[in-house]
Amino acid sequence: MKQDNRKAADAPRHTPPLRRIRIALASVCFLLLTWLFLDFTGTAQPLAGWLAKIQFLPAVMALNLWVVAGLVVLTLIFGRIYCSVICPLGVLQDLLARLRPRGHKKVGRYSYSPEVRWLRYPVLVLFVIALVAGVGSFVALLAPYSSFGRIASNLFAPLYQWGNNGLAAIAEQQGSYAFYHVDVWMRSLPTFLIAAASLAVLAILAWVGGRTYCNTICPVGTVLSFLSRFSFLKIRFDADKCRNCSACSKSCKASCIDYKNHAVDYSRCVVCGNCLESCKFGALHYAPAFSSQTAGSPSAAKGISHPADAPTNTIEAPSGAVEGATPIPSGATPSPSRRAFLIGSGLAIGTAALAQTKKKVDGGLATIEDKAAPERQTPLTPPGSLSAKNMAQHCTGCQLCVAQCPNQVLRPSTGLLTLMQPTMSFEHGYCRPECTRCSEVCPAGAIRPIQKDEKSSIQIGHAVWVKKNCIPVTDGIDCGNCARHCPTGAIQMVPLDPDNELGAYVPAVNESRCIGCGACENLCPARPFSAIYVEGHEVHREV
Repeated sequence: MKQDNRKAADAPRHTPPLRRIRIALASVCFLLLTWLFLDFTGTAQPLAGWLAKIQFLPAVMALNLWVVAGLVVLTLIFGRIYCSVICPLGVLQDLLARLRPRGHKKVGRYSYSPEVRWLRYPVLVLFVIALVAGVGSFVALLAPYSSFGRIASNLFAPLYQWGNNGLAAIAEQQGSYAFYHVDVWMRSLPTFLIAAASLAVLAILAWVGGRTYCNTICPVGTVLSFLSRFSFLKIRFDADKCRNCSACSKSCKASCIDYKNHAVDYSRCVVCGNCLESCKFGALHYAPAFSSQTAGSPSAAKGISHPADAPTNTIEAPSGAVEGATPIPSGATPSPSRRAFLIGSGLAIGTAALAQTKKKVDGGLATIEDKAAPERQTPLTPPGSLSAKNMAQHCTGCQLCVAQCPNQVLRPSTGLLTLMQPTMSFEHGYCRPECTRCSEVCPAGAIRPIQKDEKSSIQIGHAVWVKKNCIPVTDGIDCGNCARHCPTGAIQMVPLDPDNELGAYVPAVNESRCIGCGACENLCPARPFSAIYVEGHEVHREV
């Protein structure tokens, strides 16, 4: 009889499709969101922009109640599938965990650990306080979607753009213009360093404990954990079938399965489905509490195994191996392809950065000095942000507007309280009146949607003339570049000496008409500092 029971338990069974469905949906969401941060053509926004707007924290900041309610209901029904399917940082952790060099270890490498309450709840309290106080730098540092955006736009995007430039060079040699060259430059050194540090920390935590970040630091994960305890569908044990082999615990990336007591910490379970696939005895099910598949016998409720299974409970797999796992030779080394990928990525980023140091020349005769950003008393925030205060209170620093700006005007702020939030500067372009891309992509309501005709009447700042830098004054040469390119006609050229109309002409700014687009600052030929620059307004006005 005992032998028959063992044969029945070892018989082939149908693997639940939960893990395969989860991987398929997570792959689609992750690839689309990554493309959204990498794309510089505007193609991705209509197709993938909605994924940014259904991220939990941006939806809360934008007061998008329908999205928040939908995510709450989703969690109450299915558990924390948001963390394993919709959240790009969660999927990135899974990818990083798979890149871990395993050496001689077997496939199952996780183990159960208790909830770290002393860390996750204080972090959530500090996060909420920072959110209410408008300390955007702390919010951007911990928010999962913002962390992913920071990594994608600062580390992945240069690789993507560098690859595009390589294809553009090849296509140009073939007489094709299917690709075009884009500038690859560092928008903010502090943000770049924070992105690199974030990726390194995530990789270490993922290699050591899988979803450690999600279940100890992430504020969104902690909030959803309160709801997931009451979810309708859960991973449940059938103690009569369990052999205490620990395969489920070793495959659980959230370290939330206590196989010895047949218990699952639902506050940390992200419903990845790994345990269902690893269990060879059908002891785990993703089902409602009243399902006939769940443990319902007195022995199962008490966590007591069937007598026939008693001998197998004491059998330990050699060296912690999971039954059915393919052994890896003890002398195995990390996969050369993975190591080459990581080394190649680092070299590509370095190459892209070094490529920007190449000097620009005017017809091969003279070096063109790069523009330098002026010292603004009041930082510029994008049209639609209403005010600096509104930006600080709603922006999560996800970098999506920075990545999507086609005019290369936006870059992360270096201010202590607004670190990583977008600010404007015009060394590489100016804010074209017909462009409303940043207001279209912002998922958090920090930049409100505006129409193209509306943008031309929003005054985010005003131009200021700097006499000592102006070419007609310093070199005695006629210019007028700022007046010719001002889209609102707010700049006129007037004589420097009112009594000498044949002398040098310099710009005069009509502040009531200037909208602060930065065309004058960007197109001013003075180097390194422009002879005219835009000073920001704390509160935007209408002209």
